[in-house]
Amino acid sequence: MIIDVHGHYTTAPKALEDWRNQQIAGIKDPSAKPKASDLKISDDELRDSIANNQLKQMKERGSDLTLFSPRASFMAHHIGDFEVSSTWAAICNELCARVAKLFPDNFAAVAMLPQSPGVDPKTCIPEIEKCIKEYDFVGINLNPDPSGGHWTSPPLSDRQWYPIYEKMIELDIPAMIHVSTSCNPAFHTTGSHYLNADTTAFMQCLTSDLFKDFPKLRFLIPHGGGAAPYHWGRFRGLAQEMKKPLLKDHLLKNIFFDTCVYHQPGIDLLTKVIPVENVLFASEMIGAVRGIDPETGFHYDDTKRYIEAAPTLSADDRKKIFEGNARRVFPRLDAALKAKGK
Repeated sequence: MIIDVHGHYTTAPKALEDWRNQQIAGIKDPSAKPKASDLKISDDELRDSIANNQLKQMKERGSDLTLFSPRASFMAHHIGDFEVSSTWAAICNELCARVAKLFPDNFAAVAMLPQSPGVDPKTCIPEIEKCIKEYDFVGINLNPDPSGGHWTSPPLSDRQWYPIYEKMIELDIPAMIHVSTSCNPAFHTTGSHYLNADTTAFMQCLTSDLFKDFPKLRFLIPHGGGAAPYHWGRFRGLAQEMKKPLLKDHLLKNIFFDTCVYHQPGIDLLTKVIPVENVLFASEMIGAVRGIDPETGFHYDDTKRYIEAAPTLSADDRKKIFEGNARRVFPRLDAALKAKGK
């Protein structure tokens, strides 16, 4: 089985974006504020949005199951207050739950959280519990920067995040560390802010003893881990100067990386530097980079072919990256697959 651990609902029917625009307008003009019930999207519209997009490409590229969460750039936690984020998260999560129900063999859902700058993260717990217990989601996405590129929140090692971590341990779920749109003009959303955040999250964990407090906590850092694999020697050296344990003991029991790296040399580096057990297959399709690479003739985000061509990987290694590691990091997914005899 080929499990893609990083997919977003980037092809949702336009009615969702229209409703969001009305919600944003309602922040300044309460008379324009829509109700959640005003959003009408039929099952047929959902089917069309998936069957002609993500599912079509999954079949063409040979992947079987995608972990599916709301569109990352649409989370936009910096917009409005907690009530705005809470309503928006609930709507987006429900749509992903419906997609997973309509295509149970092809999609499993992951939740966005109703985060808001300056608001206690524990306010996200009811949405986490609803998504895991009622919708059968298998994980969450955690934004380390709800301010949208201004980084006003404390690092992930700060105790303010602990209520979320405690709930993650209780429910046995991992979190993908994923920021949203940058509203800071200094940082391009997908080309800079995302990769900065991946690197920043890794470094926040490196400089702390977070995993001593939460030895079973699991973070998935997307986009190949940002700069982490490329500068592994730097991070090893910094950890050494800080008197931290070796990274394999300090971080790699808890931190994992996906394969959203869009060229062969990048995947070759990732799979050579990072232990195979810490690499999970992902494409982020249909996502930030949708074009065809003129050097290869294939889509940049067709990452399966990079794994298949990586020279240092054995057949057993590829099986771990494509399936085994995802089932280990997402135990609720593993349980759901086993219940289906998979």
